[in-house]
Amino acid sequence: MPERQTRFHGRVPRQDRCDQPGCAEPGEFRAPLSAGDFDGPGQYRWLCLDHVREFNSGYNWFTGMTTEEIEASQRPYAGWERETRAFAHSGADTPPRWTDFRDPLDAINARFRTGERPRGDGKPLSGDDRRALKVLGLNADADRRALRQRYSDLVRRYHPDRNGGDRSKEGDLQKVVEAYQSLKGSPAFA
Repeated sequence: MPERQTRFHGRVPRQDRCDQPGCAEPGEFRAPLSAGDFDGPGQYRWLCLDHVREFNSGYNWFTGMTTEEIEASQRPYAGWERETRAFAHSGADTPPRWTDFRDPLDAINARFRTGERPRGDGKPLSGDDRRALKVLGLNADADRRALRQRYSDLVRRYHPDRNGGDRSKEGDLQKVVEAYQSLKGSPAFA
């Protein structure tokens, strides 16, 4: 069994040596050169694990702070007193029922306005439903009766038995059949 490698947050594998004088270990951890006020990335030195631990143990976040500033930064709700803006509700409609969709992404897309005109009866249409309606040449407000009528018209038009044995329209017939089968089971046409 291979030996498990130890991983440390912040380790950057490097071949350069530790910046601590006299250390021959690789410097894989970054530490700031000065502990002054933070104003941008600043300059860093590279230390080995032992020396970066030593550096971190001597680091004190509260150095230079008053007692009141220390207490204020240690409160459990520090930072939460700032007011935030409210979430906008203008981009979303009421959520659809998840059971009306086969694909969860279609349900999510149906919730947000996409510029497509909704059905008059309020029944949801998935992206697949809209593509199938386009294949059949129907609008979004078509009902089950219009769907069946359009399907039978297109089958008569494209079927080789009905158009003198012309098989050039078999691809179109297949698309019509697939679109009808998809829409027939859709909640919008139930």
